[in-house]
Amino acid sequence: MGFTDFVSDAGLTIANTFFASRSYVVGHAPSQADVVTFKAFSGVPDAEKYPNVARWYKHIASYEAEFGSLPGDASTAYTAYGPEGAELPVNPKDKPAAEDDDMDLFGSDEDEEEDPEVVAERERRLAEYKKKKEAKPKAAAKSIVTLEVKPWDDETNLQEMETNVRAIEKDGLVWGASKLVAVGFGIKKLQINLVVEDEKISLDELQQEIEEDEDHVQSTDVAAMQKL
Repeated sequence: MGFTDFVSDAGLTIANTFFASRSYVVGHAPSQADVVTFKAFSGVPDAEKYPNVARWYKHIASYEAEFGSLPGDASTAYTAYGPEGAELPVNPKDKPAAEDDDMDLFGSDEDEEEDPEVVAERERRLAEYKKKKEAKPKAAAKSIVTLEVKPWDDETNLQEMETNVRAIEKDGLVWGASKLVAVGFGIKKLQINLVVEDEKISLDELQQEIEEDEDHVQSTDVAAMQKL
């Protein structure tokens, strides 16, 4: 199956996701697949809710005078195209290059018997390509956190308290800006920003370590947290 409908929120959401990475229903140029899909809409899609669909619809509308001359089979239903649909048949010379990351970069002609050494070399090079691709380092997941450190009373030395907090050093932890925020009755709390690598730093353990400074720290709280 392909697209479901272009009336319900579910159907339009599927289409909006589909067109987020595509300019046309099939391939890299307008075709009858776009025409039959375009004609299935009852009107212009809501650009605020479905911006990708609206962009595609407006673009295809510019070809309306040329609908009859676009390549492909105009009798095919729009439900044949989309997320799980088959592509329109095209001439081999017009067919766009595949965009599959795992495509065979050293493809062969199946109609000819290949030299075993050539096959072995191609497989070796393909294995090396996949190995390099898998070995490519992934960016570490990080979070920016605003931590509140509360003193015991208005007589607590806040400068010493902050110095003790920043003295905690860990791989995957970077301290940022800080400020003192009034709580009431002359008491202020320390509000400090930090960036952590999610796989290396446990916020619970970090808070426990800060709270071990019992001469200054009453308690700690995570005021805000956002993924980077």
